[in-house]
Amino acid sequence: MASPLIRRGIWVIGVAVLVIALVVAALPLVASTRIVRDRIAWEMSAWSGFRVTIDGAPRIEVWPNFRAILSDVTLSQWTETDAPPVIEAERVEVDLSAMAALRGDVVFSTARLVRPTIRVQRAANGLFLPAIPSGGRITRSIDTARAVISADPAKPDLSKLPTDPFGTVEFRDGRMVTSVGGKDTEILSSLTGQANWAAMNSNATLSATGIWRGESIAIDAASPNPLVLFAGGAAPITLSFKAAPASFSFDGVASMFENAFFDGQAKFAAPSLRRVLEWSQAGIAPGAAIGSISVSSKVTATAGRVKLENTALALDNNPGMGALDLSFGEARPVIAGTLAFDTLDLWSFLSAFTPLTPTGGTGPAEIDTSFADRVNLDLRLSAAHATAGAIQLADVAATAQVKNGLAVFDISDASAFGGNIQSSLRFDRKPEGTQVEIRLLASDIDGGAFATAAGMTRLVPIGTGTVSVILKGPGRTWDSIFENADGSVSATFGQGALSKLNLPAFLKHTEQGGFFALDDVSDGTLPIDGAELKASISNGVAKIDKAEANSAKYKLWLSGIATYAGRGLALSGGIIQPDQATTQTNGQGPSQSSFFVGGTWSTPFISPISRGVSGE
Repeated sequence: MASPLIRRGIWVIGVAVLVIALVVAALPLVASTRIVRDRIAWEMSAWSGFRVTIDGAPRIEVWPNFRAILSDVTLSQWTETDAPPVIEAERVEVDLSAMAALRGDVVFSTARLVRPTIRVQRAANGLFLPAIPSGGRITRSIDTARAVISADPAKPDLSKLPTDPFGTVEFRDGRMVTSVGGKDTEILSSLTGQANWAAMNSNATLSATGIWRGESIAIDAASPNPLVLFAGGAAPITLSFKAAPASFSFDGVASMFENAFFDGQAKFAAPSLRRVLEWSQAGIAPGAAIGSISVSSKVTATAGRVKLENTALALDNNPGMGALDLSFGEARPVIAGTLAFDTLDLWSFLSAFTPLTPTGGTGPAEIDTSFADRVNLDLRLSAAHATAGAIQLADVAATAQVKNGLAVFDISDASAFGGNIQSSLRFDRKPEGTQVEIRLLASDIDGGAFATAAGMTRLVPIGTGTVSVILKGPGRTWDSIFENADGSVSATFGQGALSKLNLPAFLKHTEQGGFFALDDVSDGTLPIDGAELKASISNGVAKIDKAEANSAKYKLWLSGIATYAGRGLALSGGIIQPDQATTQTNGQGPSQSSFFVGGTWSTPFISPISRGVSGE
């Protein structure tokens, strides 16, 4: 026979099971009678500081968790009865304490908002934020924390922070809207995530995903002292933002309200700067071939100013180091700084920081001068090695400046083609249209290498020389600029040769008469003692005032015009061959073969005129 102790134990267990069963069975009844809609709404209002209304009757579930399911829930400002709700949700699921419910209390630690709509407004700092409640436990805790910080801003006593519990807020399939012209405009959709904040004086985390401007985004934030941040104090914070067009992260100390600042390490990366500009709707027209960009820097930011120190930047896989300073106090943002690169693609740099759009890998084609209306820029850069299309440069020192409709890119010094290069591009936006100025001075360069880079192959001086180009004109594309440009071109070369000219064959063709293609006599070179070119340009038409090449036996000259539009040629020329015997005996000048050059730049043809004596 079982002992009395065992029998009593069985009875105790049985009674306990019965009590538990009765409690579980009674919970829905208790909830439906005592935890009524108004009681839940009151507790949520006291917690949030908003006026909470619940249109549908609460539905109580016991298993697997004791919770209340609320429908058509709105959170509104107490003082703005006519304004739309700050938050409205089709359904709110609240995890309740069963024991508190039996006592007639509402205690919940988790709230799930299903398909919520959150209304936000643009704040003075440019961020979209929801309306701030006028009361509630959260607001009172922030006020208390603000007093703690004010007592000792440098080192507040965190032990005096409120210890009120907060809990977890989850949200699913929500959206964020703002009012534009009296109508709701969606900013974020498919908003899903959760905020975990056990108590006001504890750490907090936020994780959320959503769709912004057609791209999926993910945001993660954490702080060990979030209440200090909300109260206007400084506290550690980590933040990350990830999306296909770009990613950003920050790890440091921040203060987000009055006297806001950030101080820490920041990283930014984008596979395509063009895509970022389009996606962010920054109002700056992106170039056609802007590549990737990544930035890692020590960031110090205050109101109106951001300093980037020890900045590691990679632009289109061109790594560099330097410092940047961004100011926002003027009418336009100001970007200034110094960057040093080991290697640099100048077209990528120009595309990212100036109003140029590269095309086909050979150079800029279109000019978007609206860039100069949106930002002021003052950058100094250097590069041990650089490329500009097919041109290789070394020891580059350059500047990029954009201000008040004026954009200037200068290469003050660079080594190229065995000599030195200086160049300037200037875009001046005026009421009558964009004015463009191009300057180039190439000193002590290899003429053959320079001509090859410029796309010229015929009658090019091979030797050391100097080239100067000055062009000014209106236009929005390179073609329109060159078609309307005014300016000058000059060049001088020393001893060398003229490429692709078989002079004996040329003279033979002129003697035979009939026109012929220059390509027919391009299988040779002509040694020369020097060459000189001077041309004036007006409305895209180059007038060759002087073009001479001298060799030991011959002097070649050209004059006439060449047009940029159509690439047409209308030149006259001659080859003078001194005849010492004739000159001494007859007193006549040297003999000369004259000819006409027509056709186009790519397919010139020669038409002999006469063969006579110069100076007759």
